Amino acid sequence: MHSHFPHTKHSKHIYSFMDTKIGALEATAATNGNVGSPPKLAPTCCVQSSAVLFNSAEATLGRHLARRLVQIGVSDVFSVPGDFNLTLLDHLIAEPGLNLVGCCNELNAGYAADGYARSRGVGACVVTFTVGGLSVLNAIAGAYSENLPLICIVGGPNSNDYGTNRILHHTIGLPDFSQEFRCFQTVTCYQAVVNNLEDAHELIDTAISTALKESKPVYISIGCNLAAIPHPTFSREPVPFSLAPKLSNKMGLEAAVEAAAEFLNKAVKPVMVGGPKLRVSHACDAFVEFADASGYALAVTPAGKGLVPEYHPHFIGTYWGAVSTAFCAEIVESADAYIFAGPIFNDYSSVGYSLLLKKEKALIVHPDRVIVGNGPTFGCILMKDFLQALAIRIKKNTTAYENYHRIFVPEGHPLKCAPREPLRVNVLFEHIQKMLSSDTAVIAETGDSWFNCQKLKLPQGCGYEFQMQYGSIGWSVGATLGYAQAATDKRVIVCIGDGSFQVTAQDVSTMLRCGQNSIIFLINNGGYTIEVEIHDGPYNVIKNWNYTGLVDAIHNGEGKCWTTKVVCEEDLIEAIETATGAKKDCFCFIEVMAHKDDTSKELLEWGSRVSAANSRPPNPQ
Repeated sequence: MHSHFPHTKHSKHIYSFMDTKIGALEATAATNGNVGSPPKLAPTCCVQSSAVLFNSAEATLGRHLARRLVQIGVSDVFSVPGDFNLTLLDHLIAEPGLNLVGCCNELNAGYAADGYARSRGVGACVVTFTVGGLSVLNAIAGAYSENLPLICIVGGPNSNDYGTNRILHHTIGLPDFSQEFRCFQTVTCYQAVVNNLEDAHELIDTAISTALKESKPVYISIGCNLAAIPHPTFSREPVPFSLAPKLSNKMGLEAAVEAAAEFLNKAVKPVMVGGPKLRVSHACDAFVEFADASGYALAVTPAGKGLVPEYHPHFIGTYWGAVSTAFCAEIVESADAYIFAGPIFNDYSSVGYSLLLKKEKALIVHPDRVIVGNGPTFGCILMKDFLQALAIRIKKNTTAYENYHRIFVPEGHPLKCAPREPLRVNVLFEHIQKMLSSDTAVIAETGDSWFNCQKLKLPQGCGYEFQMQYGSIGWSVGATLGYAQAATDKRVIVCIGDGSFQVTAQDVSTMLRCGQNSIIFLINNGGYTIEVEIHDGPYNVIKNWNYTGLVDAIHNGEGKCWTTKVVCEEDLIEAIETATGAKKDCFCFIEVMAHKDDTSKELLEWGSRVSAANSRPPNPQ
């Protein structure tokens, strides 16, 4: 019996499986040394394994799904078991190329798949029906906001229960149990409800290939009685995908480049700014090509950090309106033309809508369209193609960078600490800066860590991740688990506030089980500091925990773990020496005691402006 759920699609265009050519697809991890370069899904020319027939008892849906995940580059799946997904988990475990990582809760499993996708290019999680699905939903929404391909697999009800009047456990007690499916429709680009074996092969393949093409999460529900049943459609090794590449409209591209070159070449002191959508556009390298060709001063929006090389000779810092890097906003906002590649202008990135930019001076390059000032818009143009073509036509103009260089005064250093003086946050980040190299990656939790980590200067090859669009507190714990599991060549350094850590702390347990050696700096300042600066109240003060004691209890003698509390610079220097020396193979948890009012000056300014934007009175009716 076919699913009575419509296989609805999100409003974005979904390609059918018909236009997907058969061939092979190789997932290459992002270990190419370029800051924030997204993993590339590169077509290869031949298929070696496609004709392999295997024992018909193995020709099951569960095995097919497991093989598909391995083919697209997933070697770790984050899961929470539940009775509806147990048989499916057996088949995932049986796949030699797949490692099942059991998490403490579904939210963290989803965040881990998000972190994994940031490093590996795609991530996957498996949960149980409704109670698991609705728990993971928040993490899937975050991945949607960040354009991450994520395969969310749910163990669904027995196929015989569809279309009956039965009430099932793990549901809200109605005979119609499509609630989970309907919730996922708004945060995934494709939903497949597999409740019969006839079309299971097509639904699974369409879902996975759509996630890769759209760079968004998808939802796959698999009936709990189907995973282990052999079926003729699974009797051969699945042929690896070869996804037809998206192409620019050639005439449109020429017209856009013509208009853009004219717009920029007549400017006196143009600048360029990179944004977060450089990643989904695979345009990081093209952006650098354009920077080299144009000679423009080069900045990054806050959410684009890590995607633009900060060691580039013309890099001038983060453009974030009133809380920009010193001298950066002045150069950007005084320019007579600016090219923004892949920006997201929301209330947070615009500092409460206070950016001093003029539309008529802006050339905005979206992943698939270009807007030239107040003038024409060109669609069906890929950002990568546009930047590469524009680089050939652009006149070199280093005026803005020369202006920056003339007015630039190097940053000061924090005041020297007195002996055993309580540690200040700016001193902490001065020491974290020294830890960074091409062998590290930084994960910044939502909160004041956004602002403190934004000021870190990333050396070549150093990874950097945070979740600015969605801003879900606690994201970094699960994301660290996933990122470290994928990027085994990097040591992950995480900055988390105490308030955020309390939301998702328990998956430190999974990091220990997996033998990870991340370093967590837990900044204990007694509350939700970012919220204090937007709007204070007693709800922003939290119960203090013995954080190192908690992590020691979770450790419980199993796995490699080292914890310490730091109250002054002397302690911090010693802790970092130990974490990067004797304990370099251990998971290290460093609790940093900070004053509750010790925040970055940027957060103080930003908080006031966001507060003003939030408290605008209603427009008169």
